[in-house]
Parts: sequence; C-alpha cells; structure tokens
Amino acid sequence: MIGPMILAQVEGGLTDACGASPGFICEWVFDLTDNSTLANFSEWVVSKPAKVLLILFIALLVNRLVRRGIGRLIDRLVEDRKQRAEDRQRSEIEDGRFAAFKDRARKKTEFLAVQSERSTQRAQSLGSVLRSIASLVIYSMAAIIALAEFGVSLGPLVAGAGIIGVAIGFGAQTLVKDFLSGIFMLVEDQYGVGDVIDVGDATGVVEQVNLRTTQIRDVDGTVWFIPNGEIRRIGNKSQQWARAVLDVEVSYDTDIDHASRVIKQVADGLWHDRLENATVLEEPEIWGVQELGASAIAIRVVLKVEPGEQWATGRQMRRRLKEAFDAEGIEIPFPQSTVWLHQVESPATPQPADHSEAAPTSGETPEGA
Repeated sequence: MIGPMILAQVEGGLTDACGASPGFICEWVFDLTDNSTLANFSEWVVSKPAKVLLILFIALLVNRLVRRGIGRLIDRLVEDRKQRAEDRQRSEIEDGRFAAFKDRARKKTEFLAVQSERSTQRAQSLGSVLRSIASLVIYSMAAIIALAEFGVSLGPLVAGAGIIGVAIGFGAQTLVKDFLSGIFMLVEDQYGVGDVIDVGDATGVVEQVNLRTTQIRDVDGTVWFIPNGEIRRIGNKSQQWARAVLDVEVSYDTDIDHASRVIKQVADGLWHDRLENATVLEEPEIWGVQELGASAIAIRVVLKVEPGEQWATGRQMRRRLKEAFDAEGIEIPFPQSTVWLHQVESPATPQPADHSEAAPTSGETPEGA
C-alpha cells in the first residue's frame, strides 16, 4: 500500500509541475530535484524555447524549399519565353521578308527583344509576389504553433480571425478574383504590352498589365481599365501573323473569272511591293464566291500579313481594287431594286343612251294625225 501511495504522490507532483504531458527536461529536472517549481521553471526556460526554436527552424527550412521551388518554376517560365522569342527572331531572319528594308528588320528585332524583356520582368515580378505570399503563410502558421506551446488559448484568436476572414472574403471576393486571374494571365503569358487584344467590351492596344487590372487604349484613344476577373475571353491579334480578309463585291452581270483574276493581280502586286506598313507574308489566295447578296456577288480574298498590319493592308487593297476595277470596267455595285409595273385594264363602262329623238309627250299629236 505504501508503494502505490508514494507513486501516486510522485505522479501527482509531476503532473502539477509539468502538466499532463510532461516534457523530457521538466520530468528530468523533477526527478533530479523533486522540486515542482524548479521543474516548471526549467520547462519554461529550456523546453518551450527549444520547441519554439525547433518550430522556427522547420518553418525556415520549409520556406526556403518553397521559395526555391517557386524560383525554379519562374526560371523555367523565363527560359521558355526567351527560347520562344529567340526562335521567332531566328525565323524572322531566316525568312528574309524584311531584307528589302533593313530599318524595318532592325525595328522588328528591337520590338521582339523589348517584348521578351517585358515578359521576363512580369515573370520575375510574379515570382516575387508568390514568394512573399508563401513566406507570410508559413511564418504565420509557425507563430500560431509557437503561441500554442506557451499555453496561449488559440480558440478565440482563431475564431476572431475566421470571422474577419469571412467578412473580408465576402467584401473583397471580387478583388481576390481579379488577383488570381491576373496571376494566371501572367503565368500563361496570354498577352503583353503592345499587343492588340479583344476582350469583348473593348478592343485596343495593351498599355499596362497589372495583377488586378489590364489597361488598353482603343482606336478612339479611350483608355479602358478592365479588371482581370471580368475578362471572360481574350482575342490576341498580335501573335506571329494575321490575316486581312476582304469580301470584294461585284455586280451580277460581271464575269466572275475575270473579276477573280483582277483581284488576284491587285493582291499579288501588293505582295511584291512589300510596303512597310502592309507586309504580305505569303502569296495571296482567292477563296472564291463568298456570298450571293441582294445586289452583289462577294468574292473573298485573303492576305497573310504581319500582326497588327491587317487593317492597313485592307485599306491599301481597297484603294487599288477601285483603280483596277475602273480600268477594267468592272462595276462596283450599289444597293438597287428592280420595279415591275403591271398595267391592268379596267372593265368597259356602259355608254349612255341617245335621247336626241325624244318620244312625243302627252297632249302632243304627231303631224298628219
């Protein structure tokens, strides 16, 4: 009986000194000194700081690994974008379509280099943001675990943080959506500064790309600030090449083959002229009759051009087509209608009776009666 009583007293003192789950140092000091105060003091001075240091060390290690992983991901994105830019520059040089004007080739190379540099800077900025977010999350979790080691009740703290997080989530969900969309846009490199894009509500040249908004300027000079989370689809008109598609209308009495030959000659002339603002990359194609309209037949011609030059190429083609059609006597139709007049003869009307020889009235007697 004495043994169990002594054991119970020892266990009770150890529990009072070090808690229900005593640490190694606290238990060792209590066994050595049989002093609960000294054991408790050693727990606070040695054991808990050691655990906190261990937690911080693990957090530091995890943070370094995560940041290194993010850095490798960003480096891979940067290398991939640089490789694509170099391949594009190499294809431009090997193609030789800018050999006729060296200034244009130099400007094109400089533009591609600037685009590549901007893409690299965006990727590095994205990496910096991701690393900062990762560090904040990891060290916040480490701080919470360290506070728990000192007996701080985390229930009210977590509950309050949860309420604040829910409130901020509901109030700033659009902002968070914009930031997440901006991150994915930068990772995928969907467009960059200088590209002509169509985002549905507006079409124009990209002037600035941020994590939250995209700034574009349309043809009227209006600057649009579009939240990234509101962009449902993006049409980039500045990637590698573009097409100038024209539906040339001629009248119904025009010889289609003759009109097609004239259109082809005009398009080939523009192709061989190699204008600086209307660079046709390949031989133009006549795709044939596109539409039988109310007043005209539409013949489609397609020219593959440098990105961003499809509009200038279309204007040049229309001007030259007008001159060629006038020279060849091909009529450019205009809306017109044919009116058929159908004359209907009205039925014959009865003729009035001739009363020149009126019958004798009463009281009068014919002569010779």
